[in-house]
Amino acid sequence: MAAKEWLADRQAELLPVPYFHVVFTLPGPIADIAYQNTAIVYDLLLKTAAETLITIAADPKHLGARIGLTAVLHTWGSALTHHPHAHIIVPGGGLSPKPAPAEAGGQHWIACRPRFFLSVDVLSRLFRRLFLERLTTAYQAGQLEFFADQAGLAQPARFKAYVAALRKIEWVVYAKRPFGGPGAVLAYLSRYTHRIAIANSRLVAFDGQRVTFKWKDYRAKGDARYKLMTLDADEFIRRFLIHVLPDGFHRIRHYGLFANANRAANIALARRLLGAPDPSPSSGDSAGIENPHQDSEWNVCPCCGGRMIIIETFEPGCQPRQWPIPSIGLDSS
Repeated sequence: MAAKEWLADRQAELLPVPYFHVVFTLPGPIADIAYQNTAIVYDLLLKTAAETLITIAADPKHLGARIGLTAVLHTWGSALTHHPHAHIIVPGGGLSPKPAPAEAGGQHWIACRPRFFLSVDVLSRLFRRLFLERLTTAYQAGQLEFFADQAGLAQPARFKAYVAALRKIEWVVYAKRPFGGPGAVLAYLSRYTHRIAIANSRLVAFDGQRVTFKWKDYRAKGDARYKLMTLDADEFIRRFLIHVLPDGFHRIRHYGLFANANRAANIALARRLLGAPDPSPSSGDSAGIENPHQDSEWNVCPCCGGRMIIIETFEPGCQPRQWPIPSIGLDSS
């Protein structure tokens, strides 16, 4: 329910323009540092990714506009491995720079090119430079800690060489084509806002010692990518706990025009420049929350807020035909 309520609050903030989905991924050696310094490195990931987008978008050679964005931290792969990256939703355009008081004319909306937002190569290089600069600053300030196989990085010479090697590799920044509209943006973002590392629906079996769950192998194609994995219970719990964030850490953040301080005013200005009417104060979404059974496309679970799918309806006191299948242990070899 928290996810759906959060989405309802965001509904009024959507603009009638194409939206883009940009993903910033930390390379493996940085993810290893993040494993032992989660709060600092995750914070750097979100802030640096946002600054990269805002800086490149403001450059007249690229877009020349002030943009807004919403970033969501995601730390896991499908197999519960440690894979920190940031999902960012951003409108395809922004406000023109603020005119000086003595200049004539007002602001206007600057739209990006059709089906293209910003160069991922340019974003990647700036993201790499900014992140490594801030990581080095945090290291020099004594904010990073290193243990076990990372203990050697406590020596300045080792850390300097470690960072130098990372400047020579390509960092992955991925931008998807525009979504099908603002509604599709919310539908996608809802899968990442109030979600934990693994949903109950992916758990298949537990025999008292091992846990079997479904995962997706993105290297495979078609149905071959959907697989089962079985782990010892302690290893499964270890992987799950990797993705528990530090106390007070905000994994959903708004930057630029969407920063909390001036978000409402900036969105109202953007809507006016786009000639878009203000959203209705009351929508069908709120009704759907009160009585989710009225909308067959969104049956909300009262516990987790996810969509419930009706498998069978049976009379009180009767035994369902689809009786649960007993859990069985599966060989992971």
